[in-house]
Amino acid sequence: MMRRIQCLVGVLAWLPIFGGLVGAEEWKPLWRGDAPGAARPAEGSEQVGEGGRHRDIEQPAYFLYPAPEEKRTGQGVVIFPGGGYTILAMNHEGHDYAKWLNERGISAMVVKYRVSGNDGFGYRYPVPYLDARRAIRTMRSMADALDLESVGVMGSSAGGHLASVCATRFADRFEEEGGDAIDALSCRPDFAILIYPVISMGEIAHGGSRRRLLGPSPSPEMLDKLSSEKQVTGATPPCFLLTTADDMVDCRNSLRFADACKANGVPVALHLFEKGGHGYGMNVAGKGPLAAWPELLEAWLKR
Repeated sequence: MMRRIQCLVGVLAWLPIFGGLVGAEEWKPLWRGDAPGAARPAEGSEQVGEGGRHRDIEQPAYFLYPAPEEKRTGQGVVIFPGGGYTILAMNHEGHDYAKWLNERGISAMVVKYRVSGNDGFGYRYPVPYLDARRAIRTMRSMADALDLESVGVMGSSAGGHLASVCATRFADRFEEEGGDAIDALSCRPDFAILIYPVISMGEIAHGGSRRRLLGPSPSPEMLDKLSSEKQVTGATPPCFLLTTADDMVDCRNSLRFADACKANGVPVALHLFEKGGHGYGMNVAGKGPLAAWPELLEAWLKR
């Protein structure tokens, strides 16, 4: 009962901004006013390129995909597109996933979190993570309106790293948070879907993602803190991982995370295919056995 009251408070607080919660097909701001952690860049800084690739994000936002009422499973998924913490591959690692989930009765939220290839934007850790936590809480605040019983996260590549941080470091506290009823909700996801994810910030890290998130000379302590395979505990939610042996993001990222889940008693499904490369999303026609991965995810979500 308390959860439902909290959720309703959060929803009511945001109704003037939503202009109607369900079915509004447009970007909505994640935060009231300017987002915390970094100054807002000049208007017109954000660019959208081929394939819906967003860069130099001005304002973190979300795009809501409510599942059809007659199909709803009670699940919601917050989606973090990848792009090396430099761009966001918004179409094939964001909107395409959301539409696929909707077809299966799962509500989805695509997140435009702050990334840039320009150090001057100040978007290093924890800025993207603050946006991710806010997105989980925002979707959780819609539990009654969307008939949600669980809220999970889904991320690809660097977005997979962000999702893995959400699944392992949800107990962290930040002074920038706590401004409203939404910030009072839990940011622990109920499950995590990690698609060809960056996981480690160590020797097998994707160098570009590490550079953009942590800068050119991160401390050993920060490298450990953001190496998600080292942060798994018994409180980490169930995880689904997908990778291929020929991925440019070393498949050992996923293997080590799965091993950590096993060691801590966390339910984990790991799918390692021989070939497929990186960045394919659900565009797997002609990719042999890898083409089955969406069906594997669907079965896992049903379980």
